[in-house]
Amino acid sequence: MANKIADLNRYIAKKGLKVTRQREAVAEVFFAEKGHISAEELYMKVAKSHPGIGLTTVYRTLKLLTEAGLAKERRFGEPQGVYEKEDEDRHHDHLICTRCGKIVEFKEPSIEEMQEDVARRYGFVVTDHKMELYGLCRTCSTA
Repeated sequence: MANKIADLNRYIAKKGLKVTRQREAVAEVFFAEKGHISAEELYMKVAKSHPGIGLTTVYRTLKLLTEAGLAKERRFGEPQGVYEKEDEDRHHDHLICTRCGKIVEFKEPSIEEMQEDVARRYGFVVTDHKMELYGLCRTCSTA
């Protein structure tokens, strides 16, 4: 986590902005999270230990994390985004329940190979992609 915070601080300094304890606090909580988190959820978690931090600071820090390539915003068909840590070594895709909102991350090598094969056949070099499958999770489909 310390490396990611240092990367963020370098990016902030390069943009001519101030490295602040508030931004570092938001980043620390974000990097400690597993999975996806909304700005509001992140704010609630950060506010427990840093009550002076505002929601605007959380949004601005998430924007900086995204611009720095340390986070990625996902919308999953919703107007409000959720954020996840960007990790080039850990590409994954998503299953999203349209009833309860549950998000399941998965990695399937055969799908990745198939996508690369399709891209090759059409003369494309894949630089990034995402797969989102929408439906009902086990709990919702049996309810």
